Amino acid sequence: MLGSPFSGRQPAPQPGPLPPSLPQTSHPAPNPPLKRSFRQTGTRAVENLNLRNIAQSSADYHRNKQIFLSCGIVAGIVSFIYVSYRIVLEIKKNPIQADADPSNPLSDPNAPNRKIIVHDENGNEIVPTGHSVVPSFPRTISLPSFTGPLDATEPVQPGTITTAAAPETEYTLVGLGTRTVTFIGISVYVVGFYIATADIAALQSALVKKVNPIATTLVPGERDQLRNELLDPAEGAKLWDELLSHNIPARTAFRVIPVRDTDFHHLRDGFVNAIKTRGPELSGKGVDDEAFGEAMKQFRAVFNRGKVPKAKELILARDDKGHLSIAFDGGKKSGGRQLIGVVPDERVSRALWLNYLAGKQVASEPARKSIVEGIMEFVERPVGTVASMVVPLAR
Repeated sequence: MLGSPFSGRQPAPQPGPLPPSLPQTSHPAPNPPLKRSFRQTGTRAVENLNLRNIAQSSADYHRNKQIFLSCGIVAGIVSFIYVSYRIVLEIKKNPIQADADPSNPLSDPNAPNRKIIVHDENGNEIVPTGHSVVPSFPRTISLPSFTGPLDATEPVQPGTITTAAAPETEYTLVGLGTRTVTFIGISVYVVGFYIATADIAALQSALVKKVNPIATTLVPGERDQLRNELLDPAEGAKLWDELLSHNIPARTAFRVIPVRDTDFHHLRDGFVNAIKTRGPELSGKGVDDEAFGEAMKQFRAVFNRGKVPKAKELILARDDKGHLSIAFDGGKKSGGRQLIGVVPDERVSRALWLNYLAGKQVASEPARKSIVEGIMEFVERPVGTVASMVVPLAR
């Protein structure tokens, strides 16, 4: 057999290690030259340039932005609806009459702290109170001369119910407010101070002459002086005590409307405490005599009766001699407004009036401030003009 021509060839000898005597050196092969190419992959710049991540981030940003703007729009709409709802509730509670008579001295909308005169469904002028149980007071009320029988041969006996049929007199609201008790301000009743419309001129004249003896009306600086005096605890009490002791104004009344069910004994205790507190402040002969003690017994006897439901009317009226008449309106079933008692001693009514009008602590601070602002409305106009502007508006 012929053998392969390569069968006898021996493999090439492999180079062996260099002898230890010779140094071993390495000659690395040179790197091939780099070629610039946009298609080259594996570099750091291209690794960071991930188009999918950028697109996802952009989509997330715009989606979050859209959600945020949508939430803002929804919140704005909800806020608008809520505010509108609250405004509607307030308007229903205290409606504003756009056609209020601009000649009315109590309804000038451009003057600060001016009472708002509105009309009810029957066209009667009312003044909002701000309380939901007793939402408004009439701007004018008509009261009979309750104490007329005191000059007759058969005077009214305290504690008896008598229907007063005497001719009625119109009274105009000066100010009102809510009486609260305890530190959390629990409402007890809403009280309004009324002056016989025909007697407003006498009060105007007395107050104007006290500040400026030669004036018929007060300018802004003089009105501020009078306001500060009326709000001052000591000066205000002194001024009102002097006016009331001279029966100025001659005929006044407080209209008390409870905002929660109560009773005559509870009201009596509050009134009696007020009279005892303010009695020593009265000018004149004082309150330590037997006659004043007898008058207080008469006053207590008037309130010796039962319940007073909320929103029912209690009238405390003071006539031109200082006699105090108390009338109560228990509703149609009880016969309407009726006289329940008279206290002739004028010191009782004067002390009770001071409890609302002036002093360091009054029965209702909002009522006192409202009354003062009502007085300011009177003295800023010439004496006698307020009554002539109010009377034609009576209904």
